[in-house]
Amino acid sequence: MSENINKPESTKHETFTQAEYMVMKDDLLRPIEKIGKVGKIWIAFLVAVFLAGVVAYIIQETKSKYVTTSLRDYTMWGIYISNFLFMVAIGLVGVLMSAILKLTNFEWYRPLSRIAEVIAIGAIMFGGISIVVAMGRPDRLLNLFIYGRIQSPIIWDVIGITTDLTACIILLFIPLIPSLVTCKNHLKNLPKWQLKMYNILSFGWQGSPEQWIILKKTMKVLTALVIPLGVVICTITAWLFATTLRAEWDSTNFGAYFVSNAFLLSVAVMTLATFIFRKAYNFEKYLTEMHFDKLGQAMVLMALIHGYFNVNEYLIPAYKMSGLHENTLLNLFVGKEAAFYWSVVIFGIIVPILLPLFPKMRKPLPLTIISVVVLIAGWFRLYLIVIPGLLHPYLPIQDVPESWTHYFPSVVEMTVVAATFAGLLLVVTLFSRYFPIISVWEVAEGELEGKEEIFNYK
Repeated sequence: MSENINKPESTKHETFTQAEYMVMKDDLLRPIEKIGKVGKIWIAFLVAVFLAGVVAYIIQETKSKYVTTSLRDYTMWGIYISNFLFMVAIGLVGVLMSAILKLTNFEWYRPLSRIAEVIAIGAIMFGGISIVVAMGRPDRLLNLFIYGRIQSPIIWDVIGITTDLTACIILLFIPLIPSLVTCKNHLKNLPKWQLKMYNILSFGWQGSPEQWIILKKTMKVLTALVIPLGVVICTITAWLFATTLRAEWDSTNFGAYFVSNAFLLSVAVMTLATFIFRKAYNFEKYLTEMHFDKLGQAMVLMALIHGYFNVNEYLIPAYKMSGLHENTLLNLFVGKEAAFYWSVVIFGIIVPILLPLFPKMRKPLPLTIISVVVLIAGWFRLYLIVIPGLLHPYLPIQDVPESWTHYFPSVVEMTVVAATFAGLLLVVTLFSRYFPIISVWEVAEGELEGKEEIFNYK
């Protein structure tokens, strides 16, 4: 490796030498070398929560679902489906944002792209698991493929999510190949099985100019492919509701509403993840205050867009107040769900529009707190789409037990949902312990402003 990596013409980065590159490698690969006590406790906690969810699911399957959960004839979808929507939102659009920013050459996003891709894969995986859990029996999943009807939005969703998960895995893996060689060459003290794994997964990568050209072209194609996939799948997920006969879901605006909500949630989850990795792995040098400032600006934009679609979704039906729309809207505005609804509006739309406008609120800690609030509000926003819509069917509810007319999740349901979050966090945590969560070569290339190709990262 030369003293100055390709010696860029720009004087701004002329000091980015081999020595600095080695320091960068040491910093970004340090989390792989050893797991501290806190890290082990964190992983053990996540495993315990996940296993508790597995036990809860076994209880649900061995006993009747109608005994162990609060799901009934009218609320046949509960927090399992709300959770599925949330996972799909943060998963699909997280990688979608990464793809858009990569294609538009926003250099500041380089350290965040792999974080977004790992979160996307974990979220889509456990979003799919939420659907299987909601089915009651896992063997019913096969029926979707054996007896599925292509004209059904459910089948569109299954095909779309499977396709997008595959694309996300490939999009994560392709730029990971040079990093695997870096790990193999730089981390000699790792267990032999781990070094062998890096060697196998790197597929004989040598870092030749031809290989770099192929890698970058492949990344561009996949990045361009993921963008329409993400939008389409979020829209199809919304159609699962919009094509069902329920007053609250009777909307042609649902696709855009879901996509805008997903973009807002993705900015929030990226902010939270960036803050955690920044503190846990001492990445302050690479995940800087500038990244939080940019994410804060993106949050304001996404909240404004989602706020517009939210007004569109509720203002027109509220203006007309006709038929069953009147019952569902009154329930949301002044009825049993009013506290939830207005909390979601305030904390999920107004707060992310107003607070990040102030530069001090775009600092790491304040913006992370705002992001946590937005994520909680976003989860309950999806809950308010699913549950009230089910409890206000076109035919009136009558001659049924009183307990069927309302819904509150059981301990089993809450434990299973908690397990999906633990599973997502476990996937992200374990990935960051075995692979670089920030791409060394992409960050180094960003330091050189992309003015010359870099073919010698080892």
